[in-house]
Amino acid sequence: MVDDTGKAGHSLWGGRFSAKPADLMQAINVSIGFDKRLSSEDLAGSRAHAAMLAAAGIIPAADEAAIQGGLDTIDGEISAGTFPFRDAFEDIHMNVEARLSELIGPASGRLHTARSRNDQVALDFRLWVRAACDRTEAQLRGLQAALVEKADRHAGTLMPGFTHLQSAQPVTFGHHLMAYVEMFGRDASRFQDARARMNECPLGAAALAGTSFPIDRVATARALGFDRPTANSLDSVSARDYAQEALSAATICATHLSRLAEEIVLWTTSQFGFVKLSDAYTTGSSIMPQKRNADAAELVRAKASRILGSLVSLSGVMKGLPLAYGKDMQEDKVPTFEAFDALGLSLAAMTGMIDDLAAQEAAMAAAAGSGHATATDLADWLVRTLGMPFREAHHVAGSAVKRADELDCGLADLAIADLQRLEPRITMDIYAVLTPEASVASRDSYGGTAPVRVREQVSRWKDLLK
Repeated sequence: MVDDTGKAGHSLWGGRFSAKPADLMQAINVSIGFDKRLSSEDLAGSRAHAAMLAAAGIIPAADEAAIQGGLDTIDGEISAGTFPFRDAFEDIHMNVEARLSELIGPASGRLHTARSRNDQVALDFRLWVRAACDRTEAQLRGLQAALVEKADRHAGTLMPGFTHLQSAQPVTFGHHLMAYVEMFGRDASRFQDARARMNECPLGAAALAGTSFPIDRVATARALGFDRPTANSLDSVSARDYAQEALSAATICATHLSRLAEEIVLWTTSQFGFVKLSDAYTTGSSIMPQKRNADAAELVRAKASRILGSLVSLSGVMKGLPLAYGKDMQEDKVPTFEAFDALGLSLAAMTGMIDDLAAQEAAMAAAAGSGHATATDLADWLVRTLGMPFREAHHVAGSAVKRADELDCGLADLAIADLQRLEPRITMDIYAVLTPEASVASRDSYGGTAPVRVREQVSRWKDLLK
């Protein structure tokens, strides 16, 4: 059979083949349905490659001008939605090349001089992942800014701090939110690190061994915003660790988002009642009219699993591949695209929720002292005031907790006589440290929950995020 160019086999690689692929081969081989997302990267690489070829005297200037004009036309068609993406040409690279041939004729055939689809796709995908890292870092900075603003307003708002999801010590809501600012700051730095390592240009490695043409790889690297060309042609076309590293950073970031989402889910329940979300980020029930579900947070929590799955999927594709390129590597794009789509949506949703949520300060404050949360403050007072060894003070404080449980009251409600039965040297001054407000204010070590320290960190991050 012949294809739509009138030649046997495939017009772009048909010299070795006398018949077209079987329909099943075509179905499993075609990737244009997803790799058309690389169109802008493919055009950028082709423009830089054509310019270099002409500058090096490898192709005539007139042909380069025709190629650049044709690529501009294709760019316009893609932007307008009129470009004829065709499965017959498998992928974005061959679709562009085929269309270029239709537009400018034989001069289009010079574009692929000193280039292979192997280094072409390596370039396109690296450019896409690099841009995804940049987009994600920008979104992370936006989320951090939202958290910092909310933390600033609630630097002194009391809430319980938890370990094992049990009430542990009082903290402030601002301090709690600033913990996530730190987490997302590390996430942003991971994307920065990944970007720095991937910022080498594989174009010019050709199929796997380089090329005999006198190309200028430094010129194309600079034109495309890379720091330098890649140093080994085999590694250039076979490496996908930059995508794995980006997905690893995405997975850690999604895990942090999921943890915050889980807390929002808990905090919005009637059992906690710590925050409220508006209609913008909640849904109702088809049968229970009282329900207000934090579905946006639940979906952010779920998407973390999909992003982790993408990392596992790509790692599974790459783990057994000999050098250099294998068609298996066509399967690198879908999980990477899906992961960054999910992460981008999750970051946008979380930023919106943080802006939207309203802290229920009374409920938080009421819960801040529950579960004898100031027991550690009692022990610390015994150490500071009476010079008691901490382990002994810990035992006395534990006995006070036991007595409060027996009387079904809080530590601050114990009579001085009850406390003095446990340690005769205890004075009325002890009550000054048994309130959540006093507990929080006393935690003024660097990085602590005291409002003065929270505001210091808020100020620091506002400066960093400018």
